[in-house]
Amino acid sequence: MPKGRILDEALPLMARAGVVPEAGFHDKADRRLAFACQDDDLRLIRVRAFDVATFVAHGAAQAGIVGADVVEEFDYSDLYAPVDLGIGYCRLSVAEPAAGAASIDGSTHVRVATKYPNLTRRHFEAKGVQAECVKLNGAMEIAPALGLAGRIVDLVSSGQTLKDNGLVETATIMEITARLIVNRAALKTDPRVAALVERFREIAA
Repeated sequence: MPKGRILDEALPLMARAGVVPEAGFHDKADRRLAFACQDDDLRLIRVRAFDVATFVAHGAAQAGIVGADVVEEFDYSDLYAPVDLGIGYCRLSVAEPAAGAASIDGSTHVRVATKYPNLTRRHFEAKGVQAECVKLNGAMEIAPALGLAGRIVDLVSSGQTLKDNGLVETATIMEITARLIVNRAALKTDPRVAALVERFREIAA
């Protein structure tokens, strides 16, 4: 499970699917990473969103919940996202200073600050533009003001953080919701994983 907003919204769905973690799982002050569940067959780990996909893709975990942005950024062949949970709504957008960044019309190269280099490159390549991605894990909105990059690509919910930092959205790369992801091999070999997928499908339907 990822930390943050998706976890907050996922907990009621998890409970309906019979995935009930021990006390402390939702306590941000609890520094543990692994937690027991009411069902002794299950154990939960709480990590950063990008790490959820990595753990599941490599078989260290059999299933997880993460935003579609993470699934698309990594595009792991061993990862399968069978259920759209309909939570965690946001979008991945291009933003630039409200005063205006240099136009990309006729440009062949732009510099973009983002933690989504693969999605960013694909977006600009479709426009015939090469994107030089400056990888940041936070504080994206300050990059244009400091001259690090003319644009950013980041998650947007209300848009207030962009506005507070003098930025405006100029393009939406993708709409995002949270997905149940599973390891493909585990889905084929472990009936518990298939059963978990079916429980979440029924809830999300």
